[in-house]
Amino acid sequence: MLDKVLPPRTLKLNAADNVAVAVDPIDAGVTAAGVVALKRIPRGHKVALAPIAKDEPIRKFGQIIGFATVDIPAGEWVHEHNTGFHAFERDYDFCAEAKPEFVLPVEQQATFEGFRRKGGGAGTRNYVGILTSVNCSASVARFMAEEVKRSGILADYPHVDGVIALTHGTGCGIDYNGESFEVLKRTTWGYACNPNMAAVLVVGLGCEGFQIKRMKEAYGVEESDIFRTMTIQETGGTKKSVAAGIEALKVMLPIANRAVRETVPASELTLALQCGGSDGYSGITANPALGAAVDILVEHGGTAILSETPEIYGAEHLLTRRAATREVGEKLVGVIKWWEEYTERARMSMNNNPSPGNKAGGLTTILEKSLGAAAKGGTKTLAAVYHYAEPVKSKGFVYMDTPGYDPVAATGQVAGGANILAFTTGRGSAYGCKPTPSVKLATNTPIYEKMIDDMDINCGDILDGVTLEEKGREIFETLLRVASGERSKSEQLGYGDAEFVPWQIGATM
Repeated sequence: MLDKVLPPRTLKLNAADNVAVAVDPIDAGVTAAGVVALKRIPRGHKVALAPIAKDEPIRKFGQIIGFATVDIPAGEWVHEHNTGFHAFERDYDFCAEAKPEFVLPVEQQATFEGFRRKGGGAGTRNYVGILTSVNCSASVARFMAEEVKRSGILADYPHVDGVIALTHGTGCGIDYNGESFEVLKRTTWGYACNPNMAAVLVVGLGCEGFQIKRMKEAYGVEESDIFRTMTIQETGGTKKSVAAGIEALKVMLPIANRAVRETVPASELTLALQCGGSDGYSGITANPALGAAVDILVEHGGTAILSETPEIYGAEHLLTRRAATREVGEKLVGVIKWWEEYTERARMSMNNNPSPGNKAGGLTTILEKSLGAAAKGGTKTLAAVYHYAEPVKSKGFVYMDTPGYDPVAATGQVAGGANILAFTTGRGSAYGCKPTPSVKLATNTPIYEKMIDDMDINCGDILDGVTLEEKGREIFETLLRVASGERSKSEQLGYGDAEFVPWQIGATM
């Protein structure tokens, strides 16, 4: 339970905590939790509940979020000026909290109206995609999509959500025997196979490092009426390629239009979990509420993908305890160690995250941010851990290794098969995703009201008494409606064409 202290309102989140969160700003001289504030503390920021000696741990959510760099008196603002970060040992206690999952019988599971695919799975949207193998073919892909829009041909295909060109900035200058090639290959093929795609055209230049032929050979792909490839060099240049692409799309569109929505169980939903522009409320309202929705989805047989490894760093021990097997837990720890080495090679620190906006919103260290971010994963057993853009085959709650940068992280999740996405934000985020609809959850009422055209759900009312369980049910029901065709705010605004950003890991040569 949230321990509410009035006035002003502050939240003590765990009995072991030595800080509380200011729900309203605390002015100098105002009593809060029995102590006197020494300076103005912004809403969402932390106040010391008792004296904290230099080098002592600072605790929030019952966990360590940092260490005092000076003696901190009771009532003092706790933030960057007096809080530091350093690594410390965490007890992974593999599988200690894992338990068999209860899944409702199919006849009792919730349903949505989706597009069943012959290869398996069900789409929440019905797009025709133009993918590119290299940045050199990006303009041609966009020219094709623009021509389709300009021609008005989509009016003849009411069951098709659109023709989208998903372009990127890599594909050449990479080692075709290396990790960069493998990641781009998985990502491209994952998008081609996503159940929200009815048909796909892949366009290349011809001489790039990421050869389309190699991808087709790797997956044993044969061309068909719903999967075509071409290169600009072989086709004869820009104008001829655009014309040939339009002809291919004219074959694909009638086939894609044959798909119609039908009732399918919620077990066909694969939910990508994202947070961006986080603030001090993220781990209190929207993230745990989304976690409650994840628990419901898992009980209905569905799948949820938690990601953003730099943003679970310091909270990974809470996930290893829920690992279905020791192997799953150790795989997650291996991912964490890879990131520690990766950032060290780049002369960076895991504490380079949070961002300036996160800190302005009340987050001080990556440990604090991670504890809030991990709450999106609910309480269910961790069934599997995947590398970036790998196909997600396990049901239930799973993890995928991705960067914390939202477009890159979401791209990996969609490549893994996510057909719907939930995105929490406290500072405000302008993000959308094609072909997967994104539902935006505001952590606080002011940002919900200020950015009402972008926000789908207000989780700020949790601070006013709405329970996490009630909000989790609201989120779950909203996801079902969006999966059935209701347009999210980001879809209404037209977001999603520019947010396809595959992870570039290796060197660009």
